[in-house]
Amino acid sequence: MDQTHASSPLAGAVHDLATEVVLALRSGDHLATVCGAAGIDEENRTGIAAARVIGADLLLPSVLYGRHPHPGDVAVLDRAVREFPPKPDAPAATAWSHWHMISTLQRFAPPPPGATGTTGPGTAAGTGTGAGMTGTYAEPDAAWLENAPWQSFTHQLSVLAPLAVPAAPSAVQRAAADRTVDLARGFVRAVRRRDWLQAAGAGRWLAAIGGEPATLGLERGLDFVELMGGHDPRVTLHVRAARLMAEARAR
Repeated sequence: MDQTHASSPLAGAVHDLATEVVLALRSGDHLATVCGAAGIDEENRTGIAAARVIGADLLLPSVLYGRHPHPGDVAVLDRAVREFPPKPDAPAATAWSHWHMISTLQRFAPPPPGATGTTGPGTAAGTGTGAGMTGTYAEPDAAWLENAPWQSFTHQLSVLAPLAVPAAPSAVQRAAADRTVDLARGFVRAVRRRDWLQAAGAGRWLAAIGGEPATLGLERGLDFVELMGGHDPRVTLHVRAARLMAEARAR
C-alpha cells in the first residue's frame, strides 16, 4: 500500500481497493479477486467499510466485461450491504448507492425462486442479498434531481458515478440522460476547479449515456483529468470505466 495515501486505515483500504479495481479493468481478468489482492476478506471490518465506500464498483470489472465476479468479492460486497444499511435520515445519494449495491449483487446472484417482496431502507429483508435474500430494496426517489441547479446536479451525479454502467436503468440514469448539457457544464467546471474526482465522475456519466455536446471534447478531457488526478485511483477508476463504455458504444 502507498503510505502517502494512507492518512487513516480506512483511506488506505479504499485506496487499495480502488487500485485493484483499476488493475482488473485494465487486465480484463475475470478470475482476479479485487478484495483478495487488497488483503481484504468479509471478516475485515475496515475492509468492509472500504467496500461500502467503493460501492458496486467493487464488481465493476465483471459488469463491464460480462463475466462472473470472484466469490470473495461478492461476499465482501454482500457483507458491506448488510453491515452498513442507510439510516432513515441518510442522504439520498447514500440510499441510491445502497440500492445499486443490492441491484448489482442480484445481477450476479439472483434471488431463489419464491423470494419476493419489496422492503424499505435498513430493514432486514431489504438488506439481505445473495442466496439468503428474502426481499429487495425499493428504488429511492429521484425527483430531487430534476430541478437541482446544474452545479449541484453534477456534484450529486459524480457521487453516484457507480450507477453509470450499461444495462442498469434507474431514475438517476434517466435524469442524467435528460440533462447531458448540465453534466457537460459541470464537467468543465470541475476541471477548472481542479476537482478531478468530480470531473471523472461526471465524465463517466457522459460516456455511459452519450449525447454530450460535440464541442466538449470528452475523450481529451478525460485524458487530462487522468493526467492531473491520476494519483487518486478512484479518478483512474472512473476514467477507465468511461473509456471502456465509450469503446463499447462505438462498436
